[in-house]
Amino acid sequence: QVQLVESGGGLVQAGGSLRLSCAASGRTFSTSNMGWFRQAPGKEREFVAAIAWSSGRTLYTDSVKGRFTISRDNAKNTVYLQMNSLKPEDTAVYYCAADRGALVVRTAQLAYEDWGQGTQVTVSS
Repeated sequence: QVQLVESGGGLVQAGGSLRLSCAASGRTFSTSNMGWFRQAPGKEREFVAAIAWSSGRTLYTDSVKGRFTISRDNAKNTVYLQMNSLKPEDTAVYYCAADRGALVVRTAQLAYEDWGQGTQVTVSS
């Protein structure tokens, strides 16, 4: 099992930047693909980005491509989401999640076994 704690959320103006962090504990972090998801008010939770544990391959949803960057530091058991050029529609609770032992990067929520509690990101116009 992987325990996950997100941080770095907050209030930012449109066009600004935030960096989310997700600190992980547990033996399987280094062999877990990691993903970021978000849930806006009144909407279902959706995939944002993911990174593979072995190749470092990344995957993004179309709406954040070119603005968000996911990265990981296995020595620090941490995954990051750098968010630039933020828009009001990026407002959501952001969750990190672990897909243990996966061979490919996946976007489906059901593939991820471990979840953090979430961190609020609010982008004002």
